[in-house]
Amino acid sequence: MELLSALSLGELALSFSRVPLFPVFDLSYFIVSIIYLKYEPGAVELSRRHPMASWLCAMLHCFGSYILADLLLGEPLIDYFSNNSSVLLASAVWYLIFFCPLDLFYKCVCFLPVKLIFVAMKEVVRVRKIAVGIHHAHHHYHHGWFVMIATGWVKGSGVALMSNVEQLLRGVWKPETNEILHMSFPTKASLYGAVLFTLQQTRWLPVSKASLIFIFTLFMVSCKVFLTATHSHSSPFDVLEGYICPVLFGSAWGGDHHHDNHGASQGSSGPGSPHSALPTKSKDELSEGSRKKKTKKAD
Repeated sequence: MELLSALSLGELALSFSRVPLFPVFDLSYFIVSIIYLKYEPGAVELSRRHPMASWLCAMLHCFGSYILADLLLGEPLIDYFSNNSSVLLASAVWYLIFFCPLDLFYKCVCFLPVKLIFVAMKEVVRVRKIAVGIHHAHHHYHHGWFVMIATGWVKGSGVALMSNVEQLLRGVWKPETNEILHMSFPTKASLYGAVLFTLQQTRWLPVSKASLIFIFTLFMVSCKVFLTATHSHSSPFDVLEGYICPVLFGSAWGGDHHHDNHGASQGSSGPGSPHSALPTKSKDELSEGSRKKKTKKAD
């Protein structure tokens, strides 16, 4: 019975890994990506005043991962734009989301039950892109583990990693929003997934690629759908990182920054702080001197 279940699971994973992404899954990917673009402050006004810039931003949201991966592997950056069907489909989605009368298309795809379906299908595309990116990098660099991990990472989260470039197209410059400084759940998950697929590609992880794609897709879909449904910006990795990061790095991610700010505020307002005592003393001396001058004038 266990053997039969294992065989059925393996066949299911193999069949799932062979499901074509175009057009249904790619359509969902484009819809969710451009929805997130419309969430950005000033994106709607930009589409009215500068539609070409808005379209370029939408294309970066849809194909940014391919551009970054081509950049890493030394291939033409506009190579994926030769896929006319995908570009036309993404352009149609951009037009409907930003210019459909009464925002009907946008309201329909943002209806939460419908949006959750699209979010789940987008994660299917994300995992498949990570696997394909690592396979592609392995073809060029058979023993380049870091190259494979980097390529798989940008394939899964290239849109987020190019956020500053996309902001420049919208006339915004916010270097503090760099994705590497503030990694979201998809970016972290893409990195961890790239490590797993690299281990599988180099035969250090004894599992088939189809099974790994199936299992990791289930994990990504479950987490992302839950986070979207609950409107949460937390990460399932926070608990694990809370235990590991203090052991490896001495503090949790971002802990030093908050600690420094907290210490600075205490130092500036604490009663026993030498920095706070000096300004208080100087103010007293100044007030005393001004009182003496006033008495001299009164005399």
